[in-house]
Amino acid sequence: MKTRPTIVDIIMEVLSFITVVGTTLYLIISWGSLPDTIPMHYDLSGEIDRWGNKGELIFLPVMMWIIYLGIILMQRFPQIWNTGVTVTPENRERVYRTLKYMVESLKLIVVVDFSLLTIFSATGRNLPVWFTFVFLGVLAGDLVFWLVRLVRRR
Repeated sequence: MKTRPTIVDIIMEVLSFITVVGTTLYLIISWGSLPDTIPMHYDLSGEIDRWGNKGELIFLPVMMWIIYLGIILMQRFPQIWNTGVTVTPENRERVYRTLKYMVESLKLIVVVDFSLLTIFSATGRNLPVWFTFVFLGVLAGDLVFWLVRLVRRR
C-alpha cells in the first residue's frame, strides 16, 4: 500500500536529507584543516575517552548514509513491517500512516545525532553533559508517542 506524502513527510525527509548531505559536505570541505588526531569516543558525561586518527571519522557519515538509505528502502515496503497491531482493510491506511510518521521522525533523530557526533569529533570538542540523555530521551519519547498513537488509532 502506498500512502501519499504529506507536508510533514516532506519536511522530515528534506531535513534528514539536508542533514546527511550537509554533514558529508562539511567533512569533505574541512578535511584538510582537521587535526590528525581527533576524539573518537565519549563517556557518559561527554568527556573524550578515546582519540584516533582523522580517517576513523569517516565511519560516522558512512553509518549515517547506511542508516538513512536503509530506512528509505524499508519505507518502500510497509507490508513487511511488524506493526504490533492487526492490520485490516479498515485501519490499514491509519496504521501505515502512523508508522510512516514514526519511521520518518526516528530517521531524522538518528541522522541529527550522527551529524552532531561528527561535528563534535571533527572540532575536537567534548559533548555537552546532557547530549546522551537528551538523545536517548527524545528517541524513546518519539517511539513511545507513535506506538501509543498506533494502538489508540487502530
